[in-house]
Amino acid sequence: MANHLPRKFAEIVGKDNVLTNEADRHAYAYDAAVLPPELPSLVVRPETTEALGQVVATCNEYGVPLTIRGSGTNLSGGTIPAPEGVVVLTGALDRILEINEADLYAEVEPGVITANFAREIASRGLFYPPDPGSQDVSTLGGNVAENAGGLRGLKYGVTKDYVLGLHFYDAAGELVKTGARTVKCVSGLNLSGLLVGSEGTLGVISRIILKLVPPPKASQAIMAVFDDLMKASETVAAIIAAKIVPATLEYMDNFTIRAVEDFAHAGLPTDAKALLLIEVDGHPAQVAEEAAAVATICKRIGAVNLQVAADAGERDTLWQARRTALSALARLRPTTVLEDATVPRSKIPAMIGALERIAATYRLSIGTLATPATAISIPPILTDKRDQEEWKRVDAAIAEIFDVALELGGTLSGEHGIGLAKARYLDKEIGRPSILYSKRLKAALDPKGILNPGKITGE
Repeated sequence: MANHLPRKFAEIVGKDNVLTNEADRHAYAYDAAVLPPELPSLVVRPETTEALGQVVATCNEYGVPLTIRGSGTNLSGGTIPAPEGVVVLTGALDRILEINEADLYAEVEPGVITANFAREIASRGLFYPPDPGSQDVSTLGGNVAENAGGLRGLKYGVTKDYVLGLHFYDAAGELVKTGARTVKCVSGLNLSGLLVGSEGTLGVISRIILKLVPPPKASQAIMAVFDDLMKASETVAAIIAAKIVPATLEYMDNFTIRAVEDFAHAGLPTDAKALLLIEVDGHPAQVAEEAAAVATICKRIGAVNLQVAADAGERDTLWQARRTALSALARLRPTTVLEDATVPRSKIPAMIGALERIAATYRLSIGTLATPATAISIPPILTDKRDQEEWKRVDAAIAEIFDVALELGGTLSGEHGIGLAKARYLDKEIGRPSILYSKRLKAALDPKGILNPGKITGE
C-alpha cells in the first residue's frame, strides 16, 4: 500500500478515524469464523455515507482491496480482510433515518444494530421479524450482506423478504439506487436481489429501505420433550403436514440440552433425548386453535411431556435458553466450529442420524441444533484447533457433513454464507459453469477486484 494513503483517507474521514497502529488493526483481522486472521494495512471509519463513497472511490483509484465490516459476527470468514487490504467500518453509520408508520417501511444506515432497530420499531406498534442469533450486536448492513435469518424464519422469512430498496456504492464509488418505498416495484433490474447475500463482493451498502409489518396479536410457546430422536423429527413433519406454520420451531439434542441447562439454568429436562421449542402466533383465536393442535400432534407421536408457557416471562425464558445454546456449548472446548448445512425438510431425520454417525466416526463432540421446518441443521463441533491431529478429523468431518447434505438434496449454507470457509466446497453444489458465471459478473462490476476479494467463489 502506498505510504500516502493513510493521509489520503484521513482527509476524507478525519485522522482519528484512520487506524494504523498494529494493535488496533489486529482487532479487525478476524471475525467469528474459525479461520486464520489476516492483518489489514489500515482501518477506516467513515462517519457519513458520503465519506463512505469517497473511501470506496479512493480504494478503487489505487487498486486497494477493501472489506466492509459491521460487527464482525460473520461465521464464514466474510469479513476477514484481504492481504494488504483496508477494513472499512460501518459502526458510525447508525442512524434510523425514517420510520413511516402509514406506508410500513423504514430507512436506515448500515451500521444500525438489529435488536435496537427491532425495539424501536416495536415501540411504534410495528414488527420487524428477522431475528438472527447475533441480533444484539449484528448490524442491518451485515444482515443484508449475508441475508441473515433467525428463529422466526419459518413463518416470516429472512432478511431478503424485507428489503424494499438499497442505496449502495459500486466499485468506482458511484452511488446506485435500487428498489423503492413501495411494496411492488419492477422499475429496472432487481439490483437489490443481487446485492442481498453477496457478502460485500458487488457493492457497498449505504442505505437500506426495509418493509415493516403489524405485530401478531397473540402468541403461545410450547416445549415438547421426547425420549426418542426420531419421534421429535417425525413430529416436525406432522406439524407441517397439518398445515400449521409456527412462528418458530427449534430442535435441540440431549448434548445441547445439558450444556444449555448447565449454563443458563432455564429448567430444561436434562434427561430428554431431544426437545422441540415451538411458538405459534397470530389472532388469539387462531393461536389457541393451533397451539391445541400442536399439543395433540406432539402427544400422538410420542412427546413424554409438554410445557406450555404460562406468560410472556416463561416464553422469554424458553427462547433465551435456545439463544444461549451456542454460548453454552462454546464453554466446553477452546474452539467451536459452527456449520449450517441445510437439507429438504423431509431429510432432517436422515441428516440428524448422519451427524450422530459422523461424530462417532471421527471421535468428535458434535451437538445438534436445528430449525427443522426450514431444514437448517446447525451442528456445533466442539474441538481444540491447537490439537493438529484432532483438527484434521474436524476438517474431514466437515467435508463429510457437506457431502451428506448435498447427497440429500440440500445446500452448504442455509444462512451463514459461503465467505472464505466454504468457497472450496461450492463447486460440489452449484457446478463449474455457475461459478464461472459468478466470476464474470464480479469481474464486470468490479474490474479491479477490490470489493471483498476471495469470498464466495475464491480468487
